[in-house]
Amino acid sequence: MRRLLCCIFLVFGAASWLSCPAAGNGKPERTVLFMWWNVENLFDASDDPATDDDDFTPEGKLQWTEKRLTLKQMRICHLLSAVEAHPDYRKYPDILAFAEVENRHVFEETLSRLQGVSYKTIYHESSDPRGIDIGLAYNPQTIRPATSKAYSVPLEGKPTRKVIVAGFSAAGHPFHVILNHWPSRSFDVQWTEPKRVAAAKVARHILDSLLVGNQKADIVVMGDFNDEPCDRSLKEVLGSSFDAAGVKRSGNELLYNCWSGYGGIGSYSYNNRWQHIDQILLSPGMLDSKGLYAPQEAFRCFSFFRLLDYFGKKPWSTYEKRKYAGGYSDHLPLLLKARIAP
Repeated sequence: MRRLLCCIFLVFGAASWLSCPAAGNGKPERTVLFMWWNVENLFDASDDPATDDDDFTPEGKLQWTEKRLTLKQMRICHLLSAVEAHPDYRKYPDILAFAEVENRHVFEETLSRLQGVSYKTIYHESSDPRGIDIGLAYNPQTIRPATSKAYSVPLEGKPTRKVIVAGFSAAGHPFHVILNHWPSRSFDVQWTEPKRVAAAKVARHILDSLLVGNQKADIVVMGDFNDEPCDRSLKEVLGSSFDAAGVKRSGNELLYNCWSGYGGIGSYSYNNRWQHIDQILLSPGMLDSKGLYAPQEAFRCFSFFRLLDYFGKKPWSTYEKRKYAGGYSDHLPLLLKARIAP
């Protein structure tokens, strides 16, 4: 029954707009599909003496084996194949970014299992004590890379993940992505908030630097921010807004938060409440119908029944209270289907 429901979803899923000929000119619509996903501890099974990864070894507390890694990689590839099969997309993401990746090797090995696409990767090692990074990949058949850079977040105590900026072009139109995995809410939300504010200031600095060079720059900001869209780090520091018209009038002070008006579930569940800590935000240039831009209904938190637990209350995670559950991830992926202006 569950498999039947999955097939029904993939065939008849909410097709708000399809990759079909653009109205009036008969030409195929050109799109760039972005994905953000915290994949929950994509570790290899080897001990890295330079990082605190002892739990993710066969002898560690989590008993992380090659077999479990292989299943994890199969889950990730199944999700990507579901995107490729979905009638709204019909392709793999052109740009994808994963949080909680241990190293370049396990990232590239995972993506190499896919059939029909050969991703190129951009990878910056972070200073996170656990050794988890953000892995970035692009399809060289549709995307041309430019430059990339990783920025450290100044914190007292333990270091955190870097904020990454990368430039690309699609069909001759340049754009940038800014990738984030901000400090967690562990122990206490308010106690850890200054750390996320510090990360937000770094992301905002990168954003402002890009906009100084081009006030109409097309910029996509993605990440696991560990804060909600209206929390201080997002709203006051980064400039998150649900008001598209206000973003256009803001003189690049605001970013449009794609959760605005979204009717589906969130990307993460805590205490049986869906949260929106994974987010995609857009510069005003992404709202102007020129170059690369995001039309209405461009955003989706991608989900089908296998990604959720038995009760459909939260994502089916790899570990549940440090016990192996064998699922996909404790987060759901986000998609943005941007268009390229004719």
